[in-house]
Amino acid sequence: MTINQSPLQPTPVGAIRFNTDSSKMEYYDGNQWVNITSDSPQAQTGGTRGLFFGGGFAADDTIDYVNIETTGNAADFGNLSQGLYMCQGTGSRVRGLNHGAHGAPGTNNSIEMVTISSTGNASQFGDLTSADSQSHSGACASSTRALFPLGGVTSMKNNIDYITMSSTGDAVDFGDMTVARRNMKGGFSSSTRAVFAGGQDPNATNMMDYVTIASTGNAADFGDISTGSLRESGGLSNAIRGVMGSGSSPGRDNVIHYFTIATLGDTLDFGDLTQAKEAATGTNSPTRGLFAGGTTPTHLSEIDYIQIMTLGNAVDFGDRTISKYGPGSTSNGHGGL
Repeated sequence: MTINQSPLQPTPVGAIRFNTDSSKMEYYDGNQWVNITSDSPQAQTGGTRGLFFGGGFAADDTIDYVNIETTGNAADFGNLSQGLYMCQGTGSRVRGLNHGAHGAPGTNNSIEMVTISSTGNASQFGDLTSADSQSHSGACASSTRALFPLGGVTSMKNNIDYITMSSTGDAVDFGDMTVARRNMKGGFSSSTRAVFAGGQDPNATNMMDYVTIASTGNAADFGDISTGSLRESGGLSNAIRGVMGSGSSPGRDNVIHYFTIATLGDTLDFGDLTQAKEAATGTNSPTRGLFAGGTTPTHLSEIDYIQIMTLGNAVDFGDRTISKYGPGSTSNGHGGL
């Protein structure tokens, strides 16, 4: 007698289970079962903390921070190992990560880390697969994994690197973007999807790519940036919406765009920044987005803020401790967490 049995089905990403050994709820991230924690930015830092890393030119090593739920000027956090600019930052609830394309002197492949809930100087996390990497504002993350598009300084690159944030070590290859390019409009993430927008290849491009963070593989087309500048922008996202502001090529502008991460399609108009600028950086809480620094070409310390789920113009938040363009940033409350 033959008994027909259904083949075992693969565990879907996002599946949830109760682990009777540890008495904890867990979810499947595509590679492993991960504890679901009740940790929050409110418990860690009294609200979502935003960090800003470095900037140029000349390259600066300053790290400063704000409480995103309030308004006011940034305070000193610590220092990077060296002055860095054209940075891409991201992080988990616990760690803030930064890679700066340009150091003092030369290019740089180092990823540095800090503990977001404390203050202090950055330490070494590991290295990207190439020092020839320039992808301002391109990094993004889920709660477990961070992605860094490489861009390129001496030549355009389409590589995407990834690391596991709870450990330390060198990045490994994730896959490729659809087109080799650098100087993104931003990297955006929900807990499952990453989106990389704009850049230059070497001409400015309006393309947007996406990948599934928990897997590996090449990116696919998401849509297009509909209007405005196409590179060197600040990008931020909560779990639902990606928002980008500032940039160049053609010209500096004050346009803010948005899109819905879970769908595919082109960007829509959100509102305007307080002034036209390029090479600002973006970070956020679940409700509020910040755009910091940049150049007009005068180097800026100003921080603008928006309410992510409404539309409208940005208003003044306060100032960084330094006036620089091309900084990196992250928070313990972005959309991938």
